[in-house]
Amino acid sequence: MRFPDSIDRPAVVMAVAAAFSAVFGCTAADAPSLKRLSKTDAVWIDDNRKELVVRGTVVLDRGPLELFACPKGTKEHEAVVAVDAKAQIVHAGLLALGLEPGKPVSFDPKYVAATGPVVKIRMRWKGKDGKVVETQAQDWIRDTRTGKPMAADWVFAGSSFWKDETTGDEFYQADGGDLVCISNFPTATLDLPITSSQSNEALVFEVMEGVVPPRDTAVEMILSKGVK
Repeated sequence: MRFPDSIDRPAVVMAVAAAFSAVFGCTAADAPSLKRLSKTDAVWIDDNRKELVVRGTVVLDRGPLELFACPKGTKEHEAVVAVDAKAQIVHAGLLALGLEPGKPVSFDPKYVAATGPVVKIRMRWKGKDGKVVETQAQDWIRDTRTGKPMAADWVFAGSSFWKDETTGDEFYQADGGDLVCISNFPTATLDLPITSSQSNEALVFEVMEGVVPPRDTAVEMILSKGVK
C-alpha cells in the first residue's frame, strides 16, 4: 500500500514532551524511545516495546457500538474513542512494527471473516485521583449476550484504497471512520475475525458503563502484536 509523504518513516521525535506532559504528566525523558510518525497526527512508535501509541478522547460512555475507535471528525456517534490521527497513519505504524495486513471481511458471495495478525489494544488514562490507569480495550466493551467484556481480539485486516477515476486520487477507506471496528466492515483497518453485524437491531456489543471514563477524557490507545 502507498502512503502520503507526510509520514516520516524513520520517525522523528517531535513534541513528545509537550503532549505527554499535558495529558499524562510525564515527559519525553520518561519515554525516550517514543518517536512521532507524523507532524500532524498524534501517533508515536515505541521501538523498544514494539508498541504504537495513539492519542485520543472518549466520545461515548454509554450505548450500542459499531466501532471502538475512529479518526476525529468521522464516526464519533458510533465509537468509544476518537483519535487525533488518520487511519492510514495508524496503518503505517503497524507496518513499522513488522505487521503485515491480512484481508478485510467480505460478504459476496458468502461471508468470509477478516484475517490478519492479532493486534492487542490497551487503554491508558488518568483517573479521578490523578493516577494513571491502564486496561485492555475489551474491558470497555460489553457483550450483551453474556454481560461480560468482549472476548474476541482484533486483527489487522488493512482496509483498502479507493481510486477516483476522474482525478486519479487514491483514498484510504478507513480514513472515513472505520479504524478499529466492532461490527464487520470491509473498509476496516482493524476488525473482529468473528461475525458481528452492523445492523442496528442486531448489534450485540455496547459500552461497558461505569468502566469507560467520562466523555472528553484524554486517553492513549496502545497497539501491539498479539498472539493467535
